Parts: sequence; structure tokens; C-alpha cells
Amino acid sequence: MTTVPYRFDQTADAAEVVARWSGLAAGEESGDQVSVAGRIMLSRPQGRLAFAELRDSSGAVQLFALDGVTRDFDAFKRLRLGDWVGASGEVVRTRRGELSVKIADWVLLAEARRGFGDKWRGVTDVETRFRQREVDLWANAESRRTLLLRSQLVRRMRERLWDKGFVEVETPILHPIPGGAHARPFVTHFRALDMDVFLRIAPELYLKRLVVGGFEKVFEIGRLFRNEGLSPRHNPEFTTLELYQAYADYHDMMAIVEELVSGLALDILGTTSLTYQGRPLDLTPPWRRATLTELVASETGLDVSVHSPRDTLEKWARDAGVEVERSWGPGKLLLELYEKTTEGGLWDPVFVYDYPKEVSPLARVHRDDPMLAERFEQVVAGRELVNAFSELVDPDEQLVRFEEQAAARDAGDEDAMVVDTDYVRALQHGLPPTGGLGLGIDRLVMLFSDTAHIREVISFPMMRPERVEGATAEGEEGAGGDQGATPEEVATGAVDGAR
Repeated sequence: MTTVPYRFDQTADAAEVVARWSGLAAGEESGDQVSVAGRIMLSRPQGRLAFAELRDSSGAVQLFALDGVTRDFDAFKRLRLGDWVGASGEVVRTRRGELSVKIADWVLLAEARRGFGDKWRGVTDVETRFRQREVDLWANAESRRTLLLRSQLVRRMRERLWDKGFVEVETPILHPIPGGAHARPFVTHFRALDMDVFLRIAPELYLKRLVVGGFEKVFEIGRLFRNEGLSPRHNPEFTTLELYQAYADYHDMMAIVEELVSGLALDILGTTSLTYQGRPLDLTPPWRRATLTELVASETGLDVSVHSPRDTLEKWARDAGVEVERSWGPGKLLLELYEKTTEGGLWDPVFVYDYPKEVSPLARVHRDDPMLAERFEQVVAGRELVNAFSELVDPDEQLVRFEEQAAARDAGDEDAMVVDTDYVRALQHGLPPTGGLGLGIDRLVMLFSDTAHIREVISFPMMRPERVEGATAEGEEGAGGDQGATPEEVATGAVDGAR
């Protein structure tokens, strides 16, 4: 068994070697010594010479080995694709013009005991790409670029919010009751207190309690969990930004979203004029603003409103292909009609505002129409990116809304909320006028990376378990595999969304 060192002193990465010594002429030696480390991606032994491509997280550089110069030259020639090595030597440019590290000494850092074979040329099989993400990341440069873009985006998002005076906080992942969104939770049991707890579906109620406590501008970037389906836009665990600002309303939230998203596009991509899935997409402010009712009326030609008779709304919804439930009121019917006929066709960014109160249990009643709520969704490329409100601040009204949700839950709506007495008590201490928003980070990364499926922007998307038979200590895989999963089930990846 090969003994590998506990550490290696790397003095330069591949990108630094390429940049710093790019001026060397063919056949020229620099006289400078470096130590580099990474995976062997290509290997070309040629008698008393051997060439290999070494790739690290920054890029690739050629290794140049010579019999009589390179220690243990014969062993170097026997390296396999995927082996990790550390190599030290002089930076040179070969006679054929290839910038290289001429190896004097090298060491094996990790043996690739499971062969990659042709996968080094790029992995296209869905099973391999997402079950063995570590293989995909080495084989497909685009996968690495997407996850790096995600990291850069989240970092710049934080920096922009810090610069605006927002305080970053952390709120509980385990909740005693599910709340803050209309969604089905995951449940587990807390043995110490002999009680069921729920993975959070939203941090909203805790964040607003912090506003009550005096944090006037607060945000959290974190994971949420919803026990729902898999789709190109949904994974059961996903990442959001949630943000709350005292003394603000939903119009202020529109301004924050517009500035934040367009600013991030400039930071990460250098432009607000994108191409997404082959279509131009312009994020340049100002963005369009339109009420939900206006958009549905424009798309369908119907004189539609939350004040339309329920029977009329039900007929229009059924005609559009909506499977209507008897318990739905006019607001729910209007929302379903919008989602069926209108939302998917909204391409360039638009703020869709003034949602029915019936479907907005945490939003403040509209100042001009008691059937509406001061809520918007920011839609781009046919999908929701942001959900935002003028927050409901009246504890008595909030209690009534919770009780309505609890009644819906008792009637069979498993996604409906329950009464959160702790949150109502917090409101009784006084929540000032507040605006809040939730932004789906996974979907924003999809947009910026021109990615059609959420699984591409998540390091390890949820997949059906596989069964591997006959795996050995040497890492040789047996004849097992995914049992009974369709290609679509294997491929799909899951719940993002905002709030």
C-alpha cells in the first residue's frame, strides 16, 4: 500500500504559473522553481520523456518529466488518470512552445483507485453526473464554473446588504410548529423533550420577531426544507435570502430587489443584458410594474377581478384547465387563473403586485381595497424569483388569519399554517410598519448561469437512493444501480422559491 504524505507545500497554482511566466519563449528556461499540486488529467509517456497535464482548482499546467532528471521517472510514467500528485521543478517552455514545470521531484498525494476512463472527456450521463458529483466537477468545467458563480453571487449579495446597513442573523432550523409559508414540512422527533419538531419551511416569523426586538434592518441567507415534489425548479432543500426592513412597505421592497438583482448581474456577469435559454433577457432597471389583475385581463381578454362573482371566476378557471376545489374563494380562483394563463409567459422582469388577501395570510391588507393584500411577486423568465409584502403588523388580524389557515388545515389542506401563539404575542409588543421579501438564490443562480434545471446549481441535488452490489474495498463497482427510477425521476432536482 502506497504511503502518502500528510501535507504538501504548494508554492503556486496552475493559473499563477501560466500568468507569471507567459512571456517565456519556446525552449527558454526561467530559472525559477515552483511546487504545484493537482490531478493528472492526461498522460503521454514518450520513451525517456513523459508529459502530463496537471489540473487544480485554478486551471491546468503541463508537467514535463525526463529520465535522469525526474526522481523515480518510471513510476511517474505509470501514474493513472485521476491520481493526485505534488511536483516541484523549474518553469520552462518546451521547444514545441508548451509552458511546463520540468519535474525534479514529485510525490503521489492520492491514488485514484476507481478508474474514470472516458469520463475525463466530459460526463453526460445523468446518473453519473449527479450521483457522483465529484466526478462531474472534474470532468465538466461548466459544472465547476456554475458552483463558483454561486459562491461569488452569495458573497456579493452579503456585501451589498452589509453596505446598506442590514444585519445578518441566524434563526432556528428546528421549529416547534411549521410556519411562515404555505408548504408541507419535514418532521422529526426530538428525544430530549419527547416532542416532534419541523425543519423550517421559512424563517419569516423569527426574523420579524427580531424586528420587534429592535433590529430594524435584518436578513438571513440559509437553507429551507419543504416536503414536496421534485421538478426543474424545485428541490426539497433550497436556499433563500429573507430580508426585513422597518418603516418600509412593498414599494420599498421593489426598489431593493431591482437594485440588488441588477447590481449582482453587473458584479458577476458585467452586464444586465443576458441571454437565458437562447432568449435575450434584460435586467436593466427600471423594471415593469403591473397588478396581477391587469396581467390576467391582458392575457385572457377577460374582465377579471377579485371582485368578480365566484361562479364566474370558477368557470373561467375551469375553462383554462384549472382543477377547481370547492373550498376556494374568489382570491384563490384568481390566483390559479393567473398561474395557469399568465405567469409562464412573463419573460423580462416584472413586479406582479396586489395579490388577493385570501392567498396572502402574512401580508398587510391593501390600503385601498380590503379584498387585496400589499404583496408582490417578482417574475422573470416565467418563474417567481421573489415574494414580498407590506408585512401584517396587527396582532388581532394576524390571529384571525392564522385561525383561518388552521381551519383550512383541519379541512385537509396539509400545506396550510397553524396558529403560532408565540408570534402573535410578539406582535402584541409592537411591530412597526415593515417590508419583507424572500428571494430564491437557487433560481437566481440558474438565471445568471443560463441553467434550465435546479439540479445544476446545487452541489448535491436530491435523488432516489441507489443500490450498489458487490462494491469492494478497491472501489470496483458491482452490477447494482438505481432500482426502478425513471430517467426523469433520476434527473429531477427540487423546492426553491421565495417565502
